[in-house]
Amino acid sequence: MTESAERGHWGSRIGFLLACAGSAIGLGNIWKFPYIAGENGGGIFVLIYLVCIFAVGIPIMVCEFAIGRSTQSSPVQAFDKLSGGSTGWKAVGVLGVLAAFVLLSFYSVVAGWAMHYVYLSFTRFGGATGAGAIGELFGAVFSNPGINLFWHLAFMGMTTAIVWGGVSGGIEKASRIMMPALFLMLFILLAKALTMPGFGKAFVFVFSPDASKLTPAGVLEALGHSFFTLSLGMGAMMTYGSYMADDFDIVRSSVLISVLDTMVALLACLIMYPIIFSYGMNPQAGPGLVFKSMPIVFSQMPFGMAFSVVFFILLTFAALSSAISLLEVVTSYTIDNWGWGRHSATIIPAAVIFLFGVPSALSGSWLPATLPGGKNFFDSMDYLVSNWMMPLGGLFTALFVGFRMDVEVVKKEFASAKGLQPFFTGWFYTVKFVCPIAVTAVFLHMVGLF
Repeated sequence: MTESAERGHWGSRIGFLLACAGSAIGLGNIWKFPYIAGENGGGIFVLIYLVCIFAVGIPIMVCEFAIGRSTQSSPVQAFDKLSGGSTGWKAVGVLGVLAAFVLLSFYSVVAGWAMHYVYLSFTRFGGATGAGAIGELFGAVFSNPGINLFWHLAFMGMTTAIVWGGVSGGIEKASRIMMPALFLMLFILLAKALTMPGFGKAFVFVFSPDASKLTPAGVLEALGHSFFTLSLGMGAMMTYGSYMADDFDIVRSSVLISVLDTMVALLACLIMYPIIFSYGMNPQAGPGLVFKSMPIVFSQMPFGMAFSVVFFILLTFAALSSAISLLEVVTSYTIDNWGWGRHSATIIPAAVIFLFGVPSALSGSWLPATLPGGKNFFDSMDYLVSNWMMPLGGLFTALFVGFRMDVEVVKKEFASAKGLQPFFTGWFYTVKFVCPIAVTAVFLHMVGLF
């Protein structure tokens, strides 16, 4: 089979858009965004986040698509080709592949929690009664090695099966099923939230900015999340861009994908906050909002278990749609750089990622606080990817397009957006100056230097 056939191409524009939206829409939208918005003042955080999406997120997404499509290659080969063989720039591609590898290893563990909560919802949380007992379930799940390993394996198995099928036959086909199903579940839950007495309060909390709640840390949190939520800085959009046809509009595609991603994050808030407010819970519950607070509320609602099942299936689908893009980054790399066939390039890296994720799965039980700084393996990998790998990947991508990549190649890629050519100069200078400054600020904040 030829390299092109092994790598594959998108069968249609809608398939490409759904797959990219699936990559962007993940646990960050439904798990992380509601709790960080709650911790940072609600509406003012949302407003800053929206500005950052359009000022930083979309410009860098266009960069990744341009690099991928212009070379029809995965990140390592793409930077190698466009830089004329520069070892330094090639290393940026390696950084993206490594980021996807490490991220998927512990992301799969979190997705496993969502899958386990689907099971718990069917069993009425294992018979647990009372807010205290239900809230403590997550601690029991996190500290149970058997549960974590089983669901880690099950989730990696599902991810591998989809990527095994190829770009159009696996990823695109799965995205055509999962993304409509994801939005259907969102609207089912939203319809319920609309009937809750706390919906009005939730709407005001999300869409009414209160400048008094604005903090420098909140601004940097919004900027950082606007970047990370779009799957930037780890080669995913670059890899997906390498499967694009020449007539795909990368600018409008970037805008549409970002709008869909943002819509899901806001819908998640409008689903969770009304339920939380209606039952007197706190939206500032942090990471436990999904796995502790929401189950307590579901246990008290009429038909709560049915809504709990839908909610955690939704969370699982969101995780899976992102996970397949992460595995595809590694698979595409092994096809391009090692000459492997699609099946070997999927199953072997997936097995290695699973094994690398085992310490994360055991971080709540057998391997607590084993690394410098008192962090367990799970937290250390999260810190490495979120605070170092992804920001540096995004920073170097913007610098590469702004200062190293052939401007004529960049213009040609941007020109696929019919009628938007007059905006090229503004976009290009945003990539050259605004994006690097913004991402550097996020990076310095993440590592505690700013």
